[in-house]
Amino acid sequence: MVQLLLRWVVGAIALFLTVKVAEALKIGLSLKGGNEGIFSAFMVILALTLVNAFIRPIVTLLTLPLNCLTFGLFSLVINALMFWMVGALDLGLKVSGFGSALFGSIVLSIISGLLNNFIISQKDNK
Repeated sequence: MVQLLLRWVVGAIALFLTVKVAEALKIGLSLKGGNEGIFSAFMVILALTLVNAFIRPIVTLLTLPLNCLTFGLFSLVINALMFWMVGALDLGLKVSGFGSALFGSIVLSIISGLLNNFIISQKDNK
């Protein structure tokens, strides 16, 4: 249970950092400001987790032939579509277009992977 909450916090931090990188590069991602932004980051990560758990497997199965033809690169498009879908839910994340969603999904994956790896490896060393 603690690890699940820790991953949720790490996901929210990763989303916050992703949005900050996108804002610095003037890519169309933004979160609500102030304390609402923190709450929004947690709600967006929760929604993204649920979308990835329930909707993404169906979309992946339906697009399996296309994914095979592109040697798995179509997974990037699927990730971007899931990110864009969560942005459309109006939970505080604004995604201005597919390019922004693609950028956000890639950077979020990299940052959350690095943070999760660091936290898990630090926890294993204790």
